[in-house]
Amino acid sequence: MEIQTPDRLVRLAVDLVNTRTRDPEKLTTPDAVRDFLLAHGESDPIELDEGDLAAVRAVREQIRPVFHADPADAARTLNELLTEYAVRPYLSEHDGAPWHLHVAKPDATWAEWLAATAALGLASFAAGHGFAAIGSCAAVDCERVFVNPAERRPRKYCTPTCASRTRVATYRARRA
Repeated sequence: MEIQTPDRLVRLAVDLVNTRTRDPEKLTTPDAVRDFLLAHGESDPIELDEGDLAAVRAVREQIRPVFHADPADAARTLNELLTEYAVRPYLSEHDGAPWHLHVAKPDATWAEWLAATAALGLASFAAGHGFAAIGSCAAVDCERVFVNPAERRPRKYCTPTCASRTRVATYRARRA
């Protein structure tokens, strides 16, 4: 298990939302969710079924509006997620992992754990960087979301690729 740092928590939230964009759906099976969790530092055993898949997808859709909302609505969404899924933080040591912080109840499902953890990550990020640093790509053909911890460098695109593609399309449209 990877240590639960604030960066890891916010990365988990961004990557979870980005599993469904205009690209093909990435969470198509319970094994895909398992692979997602393993890629984000969780350790086996991870056992999931179709119900878990549906629950994780539902949590993803609860988190998505945070990246598109005005600050008050985004804060309200995060507070609702924290109220529903998070508990008082506690230290835990399990499965050979070093001591780490949990904010989901001890018997939480993976979907509940994702909801609590992602909400805490985004709430902490917003508290430290402001909601202006949480956004969605401005490219018309992209639905990816991102966070931008860099101060004084506003960001409109999820990647330099989207920024470049948009600039080229704008240039070509002007030239036509």
